[in-house]
Amino acid sequence: MKARLLPLAAAAAACALSLSSCGGGSTTPSGSDTAGTLRIGIKFDQPGLGLKQGSEYTGFDVDVARYIAKELGKEGKIEFKEAPTPQREVLIETGQVDYIVGTYSITDARKQKVSFAGPYFVAGQDLLVRSTDTNITGPESLTGKKLCSVKGSTPAKKVKDLYPQTQLQEYDTYSKCVEELAADTIDAVTTDNTILAGYASQPQYAGKLRLVGKTFSTENYGVGLKKGDTAMCQKITDALNKMITSGEWQQIVTKNFGPAGFKVDTKANPPKPAACA
Repeated sequence: MKARLLPLAAAAAACALSLSSCGGGSTTPSGSDTAGTLRIGIKFDQPGLGLKQGSEYTGFDVDVARYIAKELGKEGKIEFKEAPTPQREVLIETGQVDYIVGTYSITDARKQKVSFAGPYFVAGQDLLVRSTDTNITGPESLTGKKLCSVKGSTPAKKVKDLYPQTQLQEYDTYSKCVEELAADTIDAVTTDNTILAGYASQPQYAGKLRLVGKTFSTENYGVGLKKGDTAMCQKITDALNKMITSGEWQQIVTKNFGPAGFKVDTKANPPKPAACA
């Protein structure tokens, strides 16, 4: 009996040392391995920032998210999850994502629910027009013009409040606005300049659309994470600082915004990430 028990005891000890080799490893609710898969929220529908095409993810925010993951030692252990604007705080609060990199402007209202690392980029509301249009030079020249934005968005609200003389058209997506602009049925599209640059750089619009280049807001993009998680905030902040000082930030900017001829505001960029609180 003793001779038969010895191999069993050895097997049990081996399992205790390596649960995964015995099939006992646990997983997160999404099926990610607990060894460290990062669930990162991004946009799936913003060219140049966060775009999902098949199984491929591209864009400035995607590259920033990957850089952070690499600095956290999680390169190759990423699960991207779609983070639509209205759902971002819920995704973070309920633990469905570890952090979000998705044109996420840092605001006092949002700080009530989540914490931020950053900013890692300073954007601003701008206008997208047809390349041949020289009449629209800024928001003050929109009188009587047909302007498009997304229903319920901050850019749409700003236009209503500050430029009521504009004929504002509101759609569900910016892609629809851009299609209408290219079809010559509206005169301009407004949202963050980074988003507009992404659309302008798409092959079907190359050379046909351009940014006016006169911003009329300040949007500090940050990495959203669980409120009060100072340790994670500091790790992400360290990664952002390294990305900026190493020159990687500039490479990512050029790669994603260069094709649209997007001129980054060098007075505001690259920004200095704030201290975690």
